[in-house]
Amino acid sequence: MRRISWMLAMVLVLSALLAACGKKDAAAVVKDLNEVVGEMESYQGAGVMTLHTGETPQQYKVEVWHQKPSYYRIALTNAKKDVTQIVLRNDEGVFVLTPSQNKSFRFQSDWPDNQGQVYLYETLIRSITGDTTRQFADEKESYVFDVAANYNTHALVRQKIWLNKSDYAPKQVEVSDSNANVVVDVKFDSFKFGAEFGKDAFDMQRNMTAATEEGNKTGTDAGVAPAEKTDDAGAQQPANPQATPGSKGTEGAVDGQTGVSEGTNQQGTEGSEGASSGQGTEEPTVAEPQEADSFGVIQPTYAPEGVKLKDDQILEESGDYSVLLRYEGTYNYTIFEARPQDRAVSLAPSRLVDLGFTAGMISGDALQTLTWTSDGVEYRITSADLPENEMVRIATSMQEESGK
Repeated sequence: MRRISWMLAMVLVLSALLAACGKKDAAAVVKDLNEVVGEMESYQGAGVMTLHTGETPQQYKVEVWHQKPSYYRIALTNAKKDVTQIVLRNDEGVFVLTPSQNKSFRFQSDWPDNQGQVYLYETLIRSITGDTTRQFADEKESYVFDVAANYNTHALVRQKIWLNKSDYAPKQVEVSDSNANVVVDVKFDSFKFGAEFGKDAFDMQRNMTAATEEGNKTGTDAGVAPAEKTDDAGAQQPANPQATPGSKGTEGAVDGQTGVSEGTNQQGTEGSEGASSGQGTEEPTVAEPQEADSFGVIQPTYAPEGVKLKDDQILEESGDYSVLLRYEGTYNYTIFEARPQDRAVSLAPSRLVDLGFTAGMISGDALQTLTWTSDGVEYRITSADLPENEMVRIATSMQEESGK
């Protein structure tokens, strides 16, 4: 009897050892992740991002492409309004494209090296490997890391990252605030290492016009980026199959550090990033401006403590409809809203800032302006004393707000 008990104990010990074989601890997984990133040539991922920053969660379709050494393409599509904005990096710089408005802004920037996004694989792995206090869990099909968030905003504190055990592809990311409330949630539907892209997949002109070809065909097989099929007037946009990555494209390409292109006769201002400059100036083109539709007055649901709305004005001049809101108190700032027409614009040198639902542009030095577009409306927050993180919170609170 005593011998049987001893043999049973040995069997249990061996079973436990065998069960433990193949399991990895946090250090082993981190080592593997460094190797994956070091050997990675390209990837393509797609999923759904949910922002819990307002009363109602907002969902966005996310598609991200990356190819070494520094080509990136991110498409953010408002799931409800079916409006797409594209952030693109190629040899010419970093672009923010809004194909439905036929507009493109260009930057000279090291993005995303200086500011990653929650849906970029390198950013996630950098968060894991750089946090020595990381927490680790081994689930059935996933390795789960709980690490500090590093997204250039004080509102995001922690994040949980689920990685597929088989290939370390991302499955889900949850980013939380200081109260452990999930603010951003990304669920990947697909993620593929070693994706192959067409030669013009990261070309600016190609991304602006690609959706009109092959029945709005998108993806790596087409070698193009998805964009809007028609312009604001409903007319189809011509394709540019001759463009190649890093090329200047055809007539209408952006010229300058930041600017707007593709049929809008817009050009940015030359200069180095971070140069001191005020707001851009706008002048109407020769074409007669069309009557702009009224969108009401869109107010943010968030204001910094000690700040209140002073007044708002509706400006209707030369067929343009725009709104100016002025806030005063702890910080003083203005919010300008307009539905832009085709016009010549001179913009100060800018840098990219992540708003979650879209990309914004910060320009100026002593007087800073945050500019972004959403649902055909251009917004500008301008202030001499409002911190950048507060600008971002205000902008985020205006998303999905309707005019009153």
